[in-house]
Amino acid sequence: MKRMDRMMAIVMALQQRPETAQSLADKLEVSKRTVLRDMQALAEIGIPLVALPGPGGGYRLMDGFRLPPLQLDAGEALTVLLALDGIGKYADSPFREAKRTVGDKIRSALPEQMLGQIAPLLRHVEMEVPERGIKAPFLSALMAYAAGGKWIRAEYRSLNYRRQLTLKPLRVYAAHGFWYCEAESLEHGEKRTFRVDRFVEAAETSPPPGAGAGRGEAAKGTPPRAATGREDFRLRVKLTYRGSLLAEQDPHFGQEVQQVEKAEWQLDCTLPGSEWDWAVFLFLWSWPGCGSPRAPGDARGAASARVGAGRAVPDLS
Repeated sequence: MKRMDRMMAIVMALQQRPETAQSLADKLEVSKRTVLRDMQALAEIGIPLVALPGPGGGYRLMDGFRLPPLQLDAGEALTVLLALDGIGKYADSPFREAKRTVGDKIRSALPEQMLGQIAPLLRHVEMEVPERGIKAPFLSALMAYAAGGKWIRAEYRSLNYRRQLTLKPLRVYAAHGFWYCEAESLEHGEKRTFRVDRFVEAAETSPPPGAGAGRGEAAKGTPPRAATGREDFRLRVKLTYRGSLLAEQDPHFGQEVQQVEKAEWQLDCTLPGSEWDWAVFLFLWSWPGCGSPRAPGDARGAASARVGAGRAVPDLS
């Protein structure tokens, strides 16, 4: 954090409540000596700091001194504070320090009446993010590579092996407690999505020969993944309550999950033929007997036999 930002954070924190130099140091993740130097600089530019006597000690701002408030209404303030809470829950997030300081800035700028209005909502409304307990040391670097349109050479691990990949990160996003990087993959010849915590190494490299200059272009001459030639197919799956919660998390068909009975949900959608093998694996192997995929002609294959075996809908609750 730059010194000017840190000094502003100190003022914002003191507008909320008295603080000791040590408590400010802990909040800003710097030394107590650094905080004292910053406070001396604030006093020299005219910020009215008051030292508190007694065993607790500490500092506060002179009565009546406040920085100009932000022009936020209650809905805007609630939106920002909920978003800050959600992003701060992600493991190894580079925004955790910023979340704390900007939260203090916003609260210090809001009228007390507005804070009282949104406080009950903040206690009862939140963005749920699973706790993953992972580390993503290359998150900030991948964000910078994506923003700069850079190619990288990366080592990526899966459960059973590690692989060297040449990638062009396109975007980084958070979902379901994980950070993901969508990137153009030279080896795959298409865009792929990678878990950020599974990167072992990542370093900038020169664009591969023939690589397109446009966003999202794979290296020229790299053959794309073979097309399946299958027609679009209808996927219809019966789900338990727990299964419906899991299916709703899918970004492609989550909105198609509907409750059809008191304790039964259904996923009914049309998918491209290229996704047939994926659908069979997810609903008939990962969740055996969970669904009844329907596809035209010979696309049913062995999966139709498994469906026809009359397996019961699994209890995922």
